[in-house]
Amino acid sequence: MRASCARRSGGVRLLAGAAAGLLALALAGCGVDANRAFQPTDSALFLSGGGATIDTNCTGCNATNAHGTAVQRFSATLADGSPADVTWTLSGGDMKAGAGSINASGQYTPPGFLTADSVTVTVTARLVAKPTASASAEITVTPGFLEPLSPENISLAPGGSITLTGRLAQAGGHAAIRFAVAGSDGGAGALSPTDCEHTPSAFTACTVTYTAPAAIDARQVSYVVASVGAAKTEMAILLSPAGVASNPVEHREALAWPMPMGGSGGNNDDLDAHAGSVADCCGGTLGALVADNSGHEYLLSNNHVLARSDHAAEGDAIVQPGLIDNHCTANGDGPGTTPIATLSAWLPLKSPKTDTDAAIALVTSPRMVDSSGAILELGARKSDGTLAAAAPGISSSGGKGEAARLSMQVAKSGRTTGLTCGAVSAIDVDVSVDYFADCAETKPYLTKVFTNQLTLSGDQFSDAGDSGALIVDAANAEPVGLFFAGGVDSSGVVQGMATPAPEVLSELGALAGNGTSYSFVGGADHAVSCLSYGDSTVAAAQREPLSRLETAKAQQALYAARSLVNASKGIFGVALGKSSDHAGEAAVIVYVDAAAAPNVPATIGGVRTMVIPATEQDVATGSAATTNSAANAPALSGSVLARALQVKQQKAQRLMKNPAFFGVGVGQSLDNPREAALVIFVDRNRIPVQLPQSIDGVRTRYVVMERLHVTRSYSVAGPARKCLPHAAVEAAPDVLLRPRGLDLR
Repeated sequence: MRASCARRSGGVRLLAGAAAGLLALALAGCGVDANRAFQPTDSALFLSGGGATIDTNCTGCNATNAHGTAVQRFSATLADGSPADVTWTLSGGDMKAGAGSINASGQYTPPGFLTADSVTVTVTARLVAKPTASASAEITVTPGFLEPLSPENISLAPGGSITLTGRLAQAGGHAAIRFAVAGSDGGAGALSPTDCEHTPSAFTACTVTYTAPAAIDARQVSYVVASVGAAKTEMAILLSPAGVASNPVEHREALAWPMPMGGSGGNNDDLDAHAGSVADCCGGTLGALVADNSGHEYLLSNNHVLARSDHAAEGDAIVQPGLIDNHCTANGDGPGTTPIATLSAWLPLKSPKTDTDAAIALVTSPRMVDSSGAILELGARKSDGTLAAAAPGISSSGGKGEAARLSMQVAKSGRTTGLTCGAVSAIDVDVSVDYFADCAETKPYLTKVFTNQLTLSGDQFSDAGDSGALIVDAANAEPVGLFFAGGVDSSGVVQGMATPAPEVLSELGALAGNGTSYSFVGGADHAVSCLSYGDSTVAAAQREPLSRLETAKAQQALYAARSLVNASKGIFGVALGKSSDHAGEAAVIVYVDAAAAPNVPATIGGVRTMVIPATEQDVATGSAATTNSAANAPALSGSVLARALQVKQQKAQRLMKNPAFFGVGVGQSLDNPREAALVIFVDRNRIPVQLPQSIDGVRTRYVVMERLHVTRSYSVAGPARKCLPHAAVEAAPDVLLRPRGLDLR
C-alpha cells in the first residue's frame, strides 16, 4: 500500500499504496502538559484549553489536525461566556525547533521534534478590540513521538533473536526509549540492555535485542513495546514452533538477479521536487509476474505504485528497490536501484469504466526477473528456517486466478510486512478511496468508488508499502486478489482491500483490446507456510466497556429473553454479554444446541443477540463460552449468503451517501456465525449516534476506522532511508534521521 497508513497502537489511518516516509508531517509527537495556571491580564477575557496531555500514539485520545497529528485546542471567552475575537501568539519553545504553531481557531500543534528533554511554550490570546487584554497559558512540551519499531513484525524460531531499533523525535537531549516484552500471557522471550545514541543533528535512536524462548510449544505472538512517557509503539513477534524465521527487511533490499516478486519497487519518477531539490519519494510492492497471450512478460502492481496515480508516462522506468528504500535517489542520479521494466499500461483511476487499481510494466531483460514468477517467501521452509521464494500456483485455474470465499485463509508477500496471512472477511465490497497527485498528500486528485472488492483482515497483515502485493489462497498459492489499500481499525486489526484476481486480468485485457489476454505466471499449486498473527476483533470487542445505558437495556432484554429458553427446542439458556459485531453494544447471549439449530431473532428488546452453540451441561455449570470463535465459524449456506448479497446491492449506494460510511460489503456475523452480516465501514470521525442493528433482516457488523486514502507513501530525501504514512512513521533499519528542513550542525 501507499502512504495512508495506520498506527499500530489501535489507531486507524488506512494504509494505501506504497510505504511512506514522511519526516515533515510525522512531526507532532510531543507530550503536552497543560496544567499550568492560566494568567489573564484582564478580567474580561478567559482562556481554556483541551486535555492535559497529548499522546500522538493514542488515536481518539486527542484532537487531531487534517494529517492525524495530535494538537491541543484552546478557546477564549468573554465574561458572559460568549466566544471572544482574539489573536493567538506563541513564545518560548525549543531553541532549534521553535514553539510549534497555532492557527486562528486556537488549535496548537507542538514542534516536530525537540533538542532538549523539556521546553516551555507560552500560548497567549489577545482581544482584537482591546489588545491590552490578554490571557496566557504555559505548556511543558516533552519528546513523545515514537516511530514504529524496525522491523514492525517478524517470525522467529525457538532461540532466535532480532535487534530492534526505535527512534524518538528528539535531536540531542538525554531521553531514552524503554522497551518491555508483553503479550496476552505476559509475553515470552528476553531483552538485552538498551543502547541509545544521542546526537545534536539526528533523532535519538535506541536499540535492543530480543531473544525468543529456547522452546516454543505452540504458535504465539509476543510484543516488544517501546515507550517514552505516555507515548507507546510496539512490534509483533510470531513465535514459530515449526522453526520458521521470516524478517520482512529482506523485501526492502536490492534483490539479486534474476529477482523474485514481492519486494520493494516503483516508478523512477515517483518523487516530489521543490525549489530544484527532491523533498520526498514513493514506492510499493512489485506483486507478480503476468504474461500476455503473445508471450510477453510484465510486472503487475497498482496504478498508484507504478503509474503514480495516473500521472506517469508510458515507458517510465520501473526500478527495484523503490526510491523509498534508496534515500530518494532515482536511477541516473546515483547508485542503489536497477531499472527492471518499463511502464506499459494502467487502468485509469479517473475513468468511471475502471474498477481496479492496477498497472503493468514490460520486463526489459529476462535475466533480471525470475521467469518462473517466483515470489519472496512463498515457498517451503529451508534448513535454516527461512522460507524459499516460489511461484504462485496456477495449475487449478490455468493462471486466471481463483474466486475468493468468506473465511478463506490468504497470504501475501509485501515490501513492508513480508509474508503474512489473514482471512477474507468480506466480499462484494463497495469502497470509497481518496487519491492524491503527490507523495506528500497535499494535492487531492480524486475520490473513486470501487465495487466488488475483497476485505482481508488480520493482525499485522499489512502496512504502508505493501500495495501491489499479490493475495494468494494459503492452501494452494492460487492468486486471489491484488492488494491496494488498507489500514488499522479501532480494534487494532488490519483491514486490507484487494481486487479479485480474475477481475484484474479481465480489465487489463479489455484495456489492451485486440483479443489480448493476460495470465499469471506460476507453477503447480502448493501450500504456503502461513504466518498468521491472529485476529483481535472479538477480543477487542469483549474488552470494550458498556455504558450504563447499554447495561440497563441488556438487563431488560434478558428478562424478555428468558421466555425463549426451551431445551426441547434446542435453547438451553440466556445470559448477558457484549456484541462482537459492534464493539460497545450489549448483547443477550443465547445458548443453543448446534444440532437443532433453532431460530433466534437478531434482536430482543432492541438488544443484539449472540447465538453460541453449547451443551445443556455446560450451560447448567456455567462453563459455556461467552463468545463465538471467528476461526471456527461454519460456512454460510448459499441461500443465506445470496440474501445478504441481494440486500447489500440494494442498500449500499444509499448507505454510502451518508458521509459516515465509506464501505459496504457482505461478511459473516460474529454474533451468530450461521448468519451473514452487512459489513459497514464507518469513519471514526463521523460515527452516528445510532447505527442500525440489522437492515432488511440482515445483521450488521461495523468496522470503525479512518477513511481509506491511497496516495504515494513517501520517504524523506537525503540520508534517511525512511517511509512513513502521515500518522505513522516506518523506521529505517540502519540509519539515523536528520530532521528535515533544519540545519542542526
